[in-house]
Amino acid sequence: VFRGTGEIFDGGQTFLARFRLDIYASRHQQNLYYPFASLGDWEIVNFLLTSRLSMRAIDEFLSLHLTNSLPLSFSTAKELRSRAEILPSGPRWNARVVPTTHPTKSPVTLYYHDSLDCVESLFNHPLFVQTMDYLPFRLFTTAERIVRVFTEWMSSDGAWDLQLKFPEGSTLCSVILSSDKTHITNMCSGKVAHPLLISLANICMDIRNKGSSHAFLLLALMPIPAFTHPATQICSVLEARLFHHCLDIVLEPLKQAARFGRMMSDPVGNLRYCFTPLVSYIVDTPEACMLACDFRLSGVLHPFWRDWLYADPSQFLTPEALHHWHRQFWDHDMQWCKHALGAGELDFRFSVLPPIAGFRHFNQGVTKLKQVGGRTQRDAQRYIVVVIAGFPQVDVVIAVRALMEFRYLAQAPAITSQTHDHISAAFKTFHDHKHAIIDAGLRRGQTTGAALDHWEIPKLEFMQSVAPSIHQVGAVIQWSADTTEHAHIEVVKDPVTTTNNQNYDSQICHTLDRDEKCRLFSTAVSLSERTDTHNSLAGDDSETDVLDHSDPNMADSAGDDAIGNILQDLWSSDRSPICFFDSAEKLSNAPLGSVPRPLRTLAIGRTTLRLNYKPSIHRISINDAADTFSLPDLRGALSDYLNREGSFCQNFHSFGHQRRSSPNSPLPFNDLHIWFKVRVQQRTY
Repeated sequence: VFRGTGEIFDGGQTFLARFRLDIYASRHQQNLYYPFASLGDWEIVNFLLTSRLSMRAIDEFLSLHLTNSLPLSFSTAKELRSRAEILPSGPRWNARVVPTTHPTKSPVTLYYHDSLDCVESLFNHPLFVQTMDYLPFRLFTTAERIVRVFTEWMSSDGAWDLQLKFPEGSTLCSVILSSDKTHITNMCSGKVAHPLLISLANICMDIRNKGSSHAFLLLALMPIPAFTHPATQICSVLEARLFHHCLDIVLEPLKQAARFGRMMSDPVGNLRYCFTPLVSYIVDTPEACMLACDFRLSGVLHPFWRDWLYADPSQFLTPEALHHWHRQFWDHDMQWCKHALGAGELDFRFSVLPPIAGFRHFNQGVTKLKQVGGRTQRDAQRYIVVVIAGFPQVDVVIAVRALMEFRYLAQAPAITSQTHDHISAAFKTFHDHKHAIIDAGLRRGQTTGAALDHWEIPKLEFMQSVAPSIHQVGAVIQWSADTTEHAHIEVVKDPVTTTNNQNYDSQICHTLDRDEKCRLFSTAVSLSERTDTHNSLAGDDSETDVLDHSDPNMADSAGDDAIGNILQDLWSSDRSPICFFDSAEKLSNAPLGSVPRPLRTLAIGRTTLRLNYKPSIHRISINDAADTFSLPDLRGALSDYLNREGSFCQNFHSFGHQRRSSPNSPLPFNDLHIWFKVRVQQRTY
């Protein structure tokens, strides 16, 4: 761990303490759910406000006889929304008309949050109390510290080097940005939005990349201007300049905090001296080129990162798996295979592969697929090496397989020094054999179809930076655009459904502001209820008094654990996983005849197997099953199994023996039940 950093100070405020400083705090002491009457009243309000119902639909619901019988504190949708407006809010929206040097068809309006308020909101959020890293660290597999492990951003050399540049005792509050244009309507002349998202690299990547955590906030809706200049290229340059100018406006508070620091409260209420460097900007390839701004080539004179301390495009433009790997596979690797085998043969090979439970089966092939997304690209990658196997030129197969090995190894959430070497070796193997792809004429132009004799592929060049980037930014998979593009649904596309299809940006901001108020109020109310319950239970505990007077450090630790337990109870899933071991024990001890036999849940040692009550194929003869699944020795295998295992299930099973029974061996049954899926559960300790 990096010593001499992450110092904490008194005087901070927790999320709940800030909630209690609201102008209506005195009313909340009398009625926790103010401006609503009760818990039931608030639950109905929360449902109606977040259900995307129109004002008319809400009024119709409130006019029902059953609804009128409820003791609600409001009677119309207008009254409901007016009360919601006085709920405590998060970062507030701002609107600003941005002047342009050239005329546009309509005024350019920028809608944005204060970027530092967003960072403080994330840094102080109670959801991340147990999943926030404050200190750079170096992780090793053993105590000898021989093999290094790269996982979170804080485990990278980049975090360590950045911490050295800031004052002693400070805390890195590492900023992540992401932006990409997204369609918000599918009609003719469909509208496009350009959301800018923000998050923190301090949050553990498992939580940060989970959509339900809301760890990516909508920082701004970047304007999409329509310049009236007749030259398209000039309009593109003007748009790029305006984009950087808007980023300057939105990100100025973060630049100041990166230069001078800012005191921020962490989730448990400690003050920390924080600096806000930019560590990652997640974008696709065209936008990355616009952000990097090649000198005297892009037309952008003042890039947004020029005055952001320690911001360097070569560092914050991190490798991005969705576009740089998976999209590259579909645009290039798949096309090489298509030209090698022919479209018909490629589709045929995909279609005849046996279906595998949990994997997509391309029964119609892949060459005619439309609107291929990241999930489909990843599904096709699972089969491509098997499909291309047998191609006469072995070097082509080796090159395709090497790229696939590179992708799979680089997607690991924890990468050791040894895995890092394997990633580099896999990419080198591709370069050693890639000449065969051009020699066979498989690399062709997308439009002309003519054979190409060069490797000028930007996405392929980006892949060369993956191995060096692992040391600087940690596991590369955490910077994938999957999470941010999915967040566009929540922060842009869903709110659009509540608009009147006019002035989208302002209505999106209003809807998101209302949703954020409901989410924060629900969190504060739930946390207050659980905190009060915990305090009332702990007040009569004599052991707590002894603990408080015996060792203050132990008392602080116990308090943090109590807060963690409350938050874990608050944000944990309502649906707990089923323990198959308990189910198997209950079924095995059940009286004979009380449960159907044979049992569908079986426990063998530290593993349980669970089958659905109804099989996928209820009844099929052994011979038909052998023909259906191409298992000519099925009858002999079943006979060997019965002879070897006996009448009772054994704890140890043997596999791979020579077939002893004849194909016509008699069996005590003629038909089979067949399941296509089985659930497996193992004990973790």
